[in-house]
Amino acid sequence: MTAVARILLRRIALLVPLMLGIVLFVFLVMRFSDVDPASAFFQGANPTPQQLHDFRERNGLLDPLPVRYVHFVGDLLHGDLGTSALTRAPVADQVGTALPLTLQLTFLGLALAVVLALAGGVTAAVYRDRLPDQIIRVVSLVGVAAPGFWLALLMIQYLAVDQGWFPTGGYINPADSVTGWLKTMTLPAIALSLPVAAQLTRIVRTSVVEELDKDYVRTAIGSGLPPRVVVGRNVLRNALVNPLTVLGLRVGYLLGGAVVIETIFSLPGMGKLMIDAVQNGDPAVVQGVVLTTATGFVVVNLVIDILYLLVNPRLRAG
Repeated sequence: MTAVARILLRRIALLVPLMLGIVLFVFLVMRFSDVDPASAFFQGANPTPQQLHDFRERNGLLDPLPVRYVHFVGDLLHGDLGTSALTRAPVADQVGTALPLTLQLTFLGLALAVVLALAGGVTAAVYRDRLPDQIIRVVSLVGVAAPGFWLALLMIQYLAVDQGWFPTGGYINPADSVTGWLKTMTLPAIALSLPVAAQLTRIVRTSVVEELDKDYVRTAIGSGLPPRVVVGRNVLRNALVNPLTVLGLRVGYLLGGAVVIETIFSLPGMGKLMIDAVQNGDPAVVQGVVLTTATGFVVVNLVIDILYLLVNPRLRAG
């Protein structure tokens, strides 16, 4: 078995206890919260104590916690996230409807952040201590300090309300209109990506500067290779290890930030679904959204580990 296969199998094996721990944490938090699933199910009505007791008994809420946890894990393995207390619909169906939009927003934000970070970080490193480097460093510092929701409100005011270039909110399915979809997703993606892009830009710059100071770069340029070829083929690949580490951690910010951004732009994604569930006291939906988001974060970090193998030959060598 190759070193790559061993590393991948080890990472995948670690996912099992990690996911069980996440499920246990979410299960305990929801069970010890003040929200009673029985009361949430009968909200808007006046159930009798007997009705509440029958509901708890029918749904296993009176069983010991270990038994309830085993049943809960079993339901998850069958794709059952529970039933919404508000709509009486399966939570899995609601998550399945909202998740594609959140994935679209997160992917667009991630792609934009990576492009901006690579362009800005490499440019700043190549022109270090000169005017382009100083401008990029100041802009990235401002971007790190600026919260995403503040940027979103500014863009709505100046680009949507004043200029009318983009809608202030809402969502258009790409199947109906690709142009309309781009217009509704541009501002949310920019607001979500800029803080991440600013942080990644500073890390890319530092990593590329460290690589440019190494002997093999001077040797390659001295032997007649064009600097852009050396930077693109060798320097950038070796410098991507540290930015990838931060990128894996920042994906959690993108998923969490999507909750706020979707609410500001009235996008019917996971964020809006969770906010509505919290406001309406729907614990099954909150639980389903949290578990889905946590699973997405774990999967993305597995992808980051695979990218490590592609850019770091020392890991591939075992």
